[in-house]
Amino acid sequence: MSRSEAPPLPEPLRVPVADSHTHLDMQDATVEEGLARAAAVNVTTVIQVGCDVAGSRWAAETAAAHTNVHAAVALHPNEAPRIVHGDPDGRSRQGVREGGGQAALHEALAEIDALAALDHVRGVGETGLDCFRTGPEGMAAQEESFRAHIEIAKRHGKALVIHDREAHADVLRILADAGAPERTVFHCYSGDADMARICADAGYFMSFAGNVTFKNAQPLRDALAVAPMELVLVETDAPFLTPAPYRGRPNAPYLIPVTLRAMAEVKGVDEDVLASAVSDNTARAFDY
Repeated sequence: MSRSEAPPLPEPLRVPVADSHTHLDMQDATVEEGLARAAAVNVTTVIQVGCDVAGSRWAAETAAAHTNVHAAVALHPNEAPRIVHGDPDGRSRQGVREGGGQAALHEALAEIDALAALDHVRGVGETGLDCFRTGPEGMAAQEESFRAHIEIAKRHGKALVIHDREAHADVLRILADAGAPERTVFHCYSGDADMARICADAGYFMSFAGNVTFKNAQPLRDALAVAPMELVLVETDAPFLTPAPYRGRPNAPYLIPVTLRAMAEVKGVDEDVLASAVSDNTARAFDY
């Protein structure tokens, strides 16, 4: 079995659901192929998420062209320091870049702000903090960018989509300090059960990805167990985080049923019950 081979289509869900976070522009299939495969298993809506200016423009254009695609636009937390300080290793999709300083960051944020005003853009994200890939020298740029995205989301009345990697306390601190938008989504939720209770008290949505199925992910399953049903979403984050038993192979929205069934088991509910809740929650979170 090749690691690059796409997993088979799972048994379709009986209740249609949405993939609350995907990157169609990073997947092998065309948009039309990806959406058709997803529809074949009753994944009928996707949120296409931008991570930089070019990707956010693409997300907005794709959402404009497909009624079952909604866009979220942002500078990823790791993109902000690259804009300011440069990217000498060319780790992002733009390749090697010179640093543009604060002016370049403000210019990029202005572009995100303009895209966020569009009707088919339903979210501002993924934004937040990432202490895994960005060192201390990049944290000021990350925080400035995160606060700007919070303000953009509130001004345009859009959902805020959060990327939080090894930065739980700081993300929660900034949300409390800046005032979170009415609809805030923790994408690829990565906290524990205690943090899930904090998020629930604040009314934040928690979106679970394929890593909730991984053997070593008991803290995630514990968090899912205590997360209120009305605040739970499901996502692929495709092409990343492919659920077990296909871990390491390419992910795509059509694999949502695999993750959702594992989640239903953790919640101790029938998959149709969870699918109905997730479907309603995603529409509420992204106001579509």
